Amino acid sequence: MSPATGPVVVVGDALLDVDLRGSSGRDCPDAPAPVLEGVSAWHRPGGAALAATRVRDHGRDVVLLTPVGRDAAADDLAALLGDGVTLLGLPLMERTPTKTRVRADGRTVARIDEGCDGVEGVASARAVARALEEASAVLVADYGHGFTRQGAVRAALAACAERVPLVWDPHPRGAEPLAGSRLVTPNAAEAGVAEAAGGDALGRAAELARRWGARAVAVTLGEHGAAWAGGDGSGALVPGEPVRAPSDTCGAGDAFAAACAAALAARAGTGDAVREAVLAASAFVTGGGASSCAVPAAGPGAPLRGPTAPGPGTAHRRGGGVVATGGCFDVLHAGHIDLLHRARALGDRLVVLLNSDSSVRRLKGAGRPVVGERDRARVLSALDCVDEVVVFSESTPLRALERLRPDTWVKGGDYEVEDLPETPLVRSLGGEVVTVPLVPGHSTTELITRIRGGGRDGAAVR
Repeated sequence: MSPATGPVVVVGDALLDVDLRGSSGRDCPDAPAPVLEGVSAWHRPGGAALAATRVRDHGRDVVLLTPVGRDAAADDLAALLGDGVTLLGLPLMERTPTKTRVRADGRTVARIDEGCDGVEGVASARAVARALEEASAVLVADYGHGFTRQGAVRAALAACAERVPLVWDPHPRGAEPLAGSRLVTPNAAEAGVAEAAGGDALGRAAELARRWGARAVAVTLGEHGAAWAGGDGSGALVPGEPVRAPSDTCGAGDAFAAACAAALAARAGTGDAVREAVLAASAFVTGGGASSCAVPAAGPGAPLRGPTAPGPGTAHRRGGGVVATGGCFDVLHAGHIDLLHRARALGDRLVVLLNSDSSVRRLKGAGRPVVGERDRARVLSALDCVDEVVVFSESTPLRALERLRPDTWVKGGDYEVEDLPETPLVRSLGGEVVTVPLVPGHSTTELITRIRGGGRDGAAVR
């Protein structure tokens, strides 16, 4: 794939924004707070996820590389993105960042933040580099959660900036933009100027370009447009488009940066990209801003729309290579199916390493397996998400892994990556090891116990 036709890769901090909307005709008797009635929940993509959808609306394929948690919020976020955005969710957080606004008659009266304390895990350098390898442009949407401070992320971005345009949308609590960025897009407050500053903003943009080592800086000025300046002395004030009584300007900066990235991916010059971005941001605000992206939640635990969302940190991945997982898979159940679908979503091909009958007996005892290896292999092979089944006789799949050399080795979330015997080998072969969450309440051993002992209602016979 040539750089001109590759996806725009958005790197940064995705958020799930939730609005609890209701009406109020009275206050609490014991506190100066409104009593809400008729409350409904609305979900919308936030942060880097919103930026990704804005790039997609400019007709570009998009890959979103972002840390997520191992929770339902990651599934909701994946469902919100829709067609044209490929989510590469790195499971580096306990909880996906979620901001819930309680709104009474259109006015926010409280906000509840969850999972917004910062990224807890460290990104794989290999995973980040692979996500960027086909990019036509990169947009960094930094929301201050620490992802863009990580050495592996910065190194991969720096290497990418040498071959394709890098647009950096900074945050007051975020990392400093990388030297070599094609365009950095702070707002007026982040740049330390007034929105009506005019020539002062132009001078400040040039100063920031020199300070950050960026090829150009565009300071967004709200209704006044933007001021951009390059390190070579180029620059201009771009007037804004009039927006009549905007009800929601949230996300205008994301819309601006996204339009810049899309234009630069199409090989536009900096000045043309900024002019297109001013128009795009004005149109976004005119259309209702971030609120226009909200959809009603379908209820607790239900996907928002479309097919079942991929699991946390998995959603369909471009160029993911060979993924492998392994196990006995004796008496296939819903937990197995979920694991296999989540593993397949991490790459382009899924190979299941299946314990032979003799291997299962050594691990599980004389009464296992219940289903022979040939039938277990046939059932697994019939699944659409499984591309190949390899039966091995050893107690561990190390020899099979050495032959296969997968890009990713996947195990269930009841394992710790560092405790797995396969981890050192897979890493030595250049692969990565990940765990995915398991569906609660599914255990092959308990299922077999219930079948043999006549247990009912999900309780194992003791």
